[in-house]
Amino acid sequence: MAIVICITNQKGGVGKTTTAVNLGYYLAKDRYRTLIVDIDPQGNATSGLGIDKSSLNSGMVEVMLGSTTLEKAILKTKYKHLDILPTTPELANTEVELVSKKNRFSILKNALARIADHYDYIIIDSPPSLSLLTVNGMIASNYLLLPVQTEFYALEGVAQLLESMKLVRKAMNPRLQLLGVLATMYDKRTSLSAQVLAEIRKYFKDRTFDTTIPRNVRIAEAPSHGAPVGEYDKFSKGARAYKELAHEVELRTRGGKK
Repeated sequence: MAIVICITNQKGGVGKTTTAVNLGYYLAKDRYRTLIVDIDPQGNATSGLGIDKSSLNSGMVEVMLGSTTLEKAILKTKYKHLDILPTTPELANTEVELVSKKNRFSILKNALARIADHYDYIIIDSPPSLSLLTVNGMIASNYLLLPVQTEFYALEGVAQLLESMKLVRKAMNPRLQLLGVLATMYDKRTSLSAQVLAEIRKYFKDRTFDTTIPRNVRIAEAPSHGAPVGEYDKFSKGARAYKELAHEVELRTRGGKK
């Protein structure tokens, strides 16, 4: 049975999609069967894995509307053990259509249940908002992974997100837990990054990952090449950090064992 992790933060530009793509890549490198589910209408996880969104015949839009099955929409990537459920910008319009559906909060959960035995990990890349799509991601998941940028106003909105998590857990998904908080875009040369990291660790204590994701040009360049940073430059600081994060996630979810 797959462990489902929803990567979310209502703030944009915190490294959410980058984390989804690179965490998924390194879990797959460790031979875990991994599926990345792109429910962000921007579709950056899709393009970040080299998928041409304009060439898609089906994807998240059709799955959410029920016009195709999730199995038919999943694509294999060029990386062993790593698949993706892609999306296109049309998903933003789909959300309006979903409002009238009775099962609108559990569409993704029900869809993933059909293929959960086929994967070890399912990574959900959610939109930078507390939308219906994000709630679908939370309800479908075992864990939330929260990337937080080590810059001014880093924790702004986090309390509201955690409150939403509590509400989802109480009303619709009692198994949902906070897997961890990931400090991203960390620059050890600045005192601000160090101060914000200390604040994050003080607030979240042992829920903060030991790994921090550095501000690294290779991480920023990799998506334009349609590749994870570990494939683009496996010796970069960014690649090493995401490899370490994958190992931490494995330890927190499985004790590091298959």
